[in-house]
Amino acid sequence: MSLLKKLLGHKADAAPTPAPQTADRADTRQEIDPASPPAGNPADDPNLIRAYDSYGREIFVTREQWRDNVLAGAIEQHWNDADSLSGLIIQSLGDGFVDDMVKPAERLAELEPDAERAVVLLAIVYMKTGRLDESERALRGFMQQHGETGVTLTNLAKIQDERGDEAGALATLWRALEHDPNQENGLGWYEAIHREHGGDVAGVTAMRKVAALPGSWRAQLWLAHAELGAHNLAGAIQLYQQALARAGSPPPASLLMQMSADLGNAGAIEPILQLAGPRFDAAAHGVMVGNNLIRAHAELGQYDQARRILDQLYAQQRPDWQENLSYWDTELARASLGDGRVAEPDQMRFAMLLGRGPVWLAPESPAAKLFDPIPPNRPLVSFLGGSAEIGNAPDHAERQLADATGRLSRALPLYFNEQCALRCGLRTQTLVPWLTQPDPGFVLSGVAWDDADAIRYAQQCEAQSDFVVISHLVTTTEPWQAHVRVLRTDDEECIGTVSARFPMADPTAALQQLTENLVALIARAAALTPRRAPVNYTVPDGASFPRYLLRLEQLLAVRCNGADDSRPGHLNGEREILDGNIRQCLDFPHSLNVRLLLAQTVRAMRQIRPDVVKEFEDRIARLQREQPLAPEAQAAVQALLD
Repeated sequence: MSLLKKLLGHKADAAPTPAPQTADRADTRQEIDPASPPAGNPADDPNLIRAYDSYGREIFVTREQWRDNVLAGAIEQHWNDADSLSGLIIQSLGDGFVDDMVKPAERLAELEPDAERAVVLLAIVYMKTGRLDESERALRGFMQQHGETGVTLTNLAKIQDERGDEAGALATLWRALEHDPNQENGLGWYEAIHREHGGDVAGVTAMRKVAALPGSWRAQLWLAHAELGAHNLAGAIQLYQQALARAGSPPPASLLMQMSADLGNAGAIEPILQLAGPRFDAAAHGVMVGNNLIRAHAELGQYDQARRILDQLYAQQRPDWQENLSYWDTELARASLGDGRVAEPDQMRFAMLLGRGPVWLAPESPAAKLFDPIPPNRPLVSFLGGSAEIGNAPDHAERQLADATGRLSRALPLYFNEQCALRCGLRTQTLVPWLTQPDPGFVLSGVAWDDADAIRYAQQCEAQSDFVVISHLVTTTEPWQAHVRVLRTDDEECIGTVSARFPMADPTAALQQLTENLVALIARAAALTPRRAPVNYTVPDGASFPRYLLRLEQLLAVRCNGADDSRPGHLNGEREILDGNIRQCLDFPHSLNVRLLLAQTVRAMRQIRPDVVKEFEDRIARLQREQPLAPEAQAAVQALLD
């Protein structure tokens, strides 16, 4: 069968798609045992707190664990650091640990007796614990010494409201807005009071009154929202421009966030980029503003500009943003494919890329000496995959993001390769179908490779193969199927086949048995006896095995997409690839092949995305420092990383 016939009706895969990650809280450095997750989504359990360890891994702990194992230690650690202590108090109040914050708030007031933030936090803690007199005394003492401020007056108004003095609270709240008309809580409260008594008209009137105060910009946002509701875009933009002029530079994140969200909801996409785009700073404005700008660029088809903002957000290294950023990583990659159609067959160019030995153990690697050498006269086995029967296959060649079928079609030959090399002492190489024109990418054929074609591809290599192993998937129905044919090249005979059926959600047992059968078949053909795996070769088992296969395929993807500097491929999910490898190393800290897989991925990624690698350097160094391998293995891995 000719190559072009094989390509018609089949897919050219793009690079890996990242798995979604959940995130929501700043990273914590304490070592704590995560809680056993309940059924369903642990993020929905009010008794669990989501946190991150020093590697950015999400963990859930009970509120009791957090209070006893994290919060108490953090209070002690930051007892003499006013900045850290104030941040801890604010976070803990949001988490509902009010009673635990009395002593820290009193300590903060000792550290900063003249600071507004210290007295306000102390007053809030006192108020939330029912100590209204002490709260008021703290605020009035500060104002008597330093004068009234918007924040202190707003909190005084809350105390008055708690006591049932609504008129006094409203008068004090207005004085607070006269001092600072842009307090989000105070302004929202003021509008709500008037709307509750007089409806929407009264709420708008209250906003106009505040907007007339010197320096006001937040009220203008509310009024612009009302103008958008009345379909008066020009009026809203005028108010936004006024707010931006008054807010100064850089503008507050809340200004850009509300403005871009309201404009987006109104379908006014270009004004978002005109008003917020030039003013955006990832460190200052964060993921919420960045999200709106990415969406605006994407809706206008400006994917490169959207990707630049995404990279700026990723560079902040915030694990609590990961879920949002991963979503956009995938969406932008999908959007860049367009309708997915590729060129006409006569314009397509195809090549077989070659990888010698296990994908993580190149012959020239400094780690090669850690494994038994393979004699040069041993038989050479070539592995060829990249084919699968899928449901609803198109009748034309098509580009798409890599999916589970495509990844597994490439991962299995890589796994077969390392098993035969390390357990049979065979020379091995992997053939990788690769589209070079018009756009680089993996090829996923919809039918199994023809025996004669497979042998011909293998024999075109510099070293002549003794055996060719063709693997093919059938994923049209559950369970999935894997079929493997072993060919002898000198007479082009099929000397045996092995196959397996497996559920997509749990393929481990079936695929590992398939591999055992294949190793035994090839060993018999080569007149060899399979041996136990080397002691420094550990394959993750159980639910971790499919993830190991994924990391093998991702290393292949990184290498192939960076193979030609003049025509780089379309790799996406780079950060998920590195993060997933680090997590796998943490799960299997003594596995040399798992660590080499990380090191080789880092090495290959550095050639095409050095900026992304830089984001992970601290975590990788921490891994090497905190989870060292045996000295010789550690040195080999470090040499690759360096």
